[in-house]
Amino acid sequence: MRATGRTAPLVLVYGLLGGLALALFMATLWLGPLSPRVLWTSAGSDEAAIARILIEQVRLPRAILALTIGASLGIAGAALQGLLRNPLAEPGLLGVSGCAALGAVIAYYSGWSVLVPMALPIAGMLGATLAALAVVLLAGRDAGVLTLILAGVAVNSLAGALTALALNLSPNPFAAYEIVVWMLGSVADRSFEHVAIAMPFMLAGWLVLLLTGRALDVLSLGEDGARSLGVDVAQVRNRVTIGVALCVGAAVSVSGVIGFVGLVVPHLLRPLVGPRPARLLPASAVGGAALTLAADVLVRLGSGGAELKLGVVTALVGAPFFFWLVVRSRNALP
Repeated sequence: MRATGRTAPLVLVYGLLGGLALALFMATLWLGPLSPRVLWTSAGSDEAAIARILIEQVRLPRAILALTIGASLGIAGAALQGLLRNPLAEPGLLGVSGCAALGAVIAYYSGWSVLVPMALPIAGMLGATLAALAVVLLAGRDAGVLTLILAGVAVNSLAGALTALALNLSPNPFAAYEIVVWMLGSVADRSFEHVAIAMPFMLAGWLVLLLTGRALDVLSLGEDGARSLGVDVAQVRNRVTIGVALCVGAAVSVSGVIGFVGLVVPHLLRPLVGPRPARLLPASAVGGAALTLAADVLVRLGSGGAELKLGVVTALVGAPFFFWLVVRSRNALP
């Protein structure tokens, strides 16, 4: 009975999060002048045919990407906070987001994005993979948390500098404008080709991170305590780095940079599911999906003229939350 008492609230939280994500997913399909209701109220009409194409080819891939990208960012943020034992950690900390964006910028800059339809997401994932390898190699096998963070900051700084260099040297102002707009982050105008190329990598990243949950639980006792209990800390670190690279690299490669989801979601859910990463990882995946879908709904509801970018909305929500976390952490110091 005691086990049931502990499990029931957790199941309730997962159920509420899943229901919220499902409701927001359906809302993204219904939003717009032609809703799914047209399919059965005006069956066989031209309006119904247009509504079917709009929902299946435009809204559905957008909703799927918002859900999976949000889940990827949420679970990656929870995994990094568990690994680094730092509540301010988020997916961009290891340079994965920056290098994925750099890969996409190179695709734009070189013209590959025009010649090869899927060059943009492919280049983004290659950039994310190279970032993960660079961080692991730079930090070394037996590196501590501080060394891993410093390696990530170094890689992220280099990626930012190279991205700025590409923008500065771009001979085509229209290409530079496209790069800047893409980096703002969005899931608009995406197709099932983007879903097909990013989904396998995101699913693989989820699996890798979920399998590290119990090891991260033990790692919360400290590295020395984890080693004394038989946990290979270096292996856990490498697995988390690879999982984050798969999740965030695939997400950034098709949507651009969408920040703060991986920071905000674990903090919102930790009081509900507890601090254990094994519980927080799946909850953060569902919560990240719900938050990103909600942000996309706000983007579409508030678009009178030019549509706001998804990354701008999440930054407007996440930046004040980040400031609050910093102030709370400062006030908690003795």
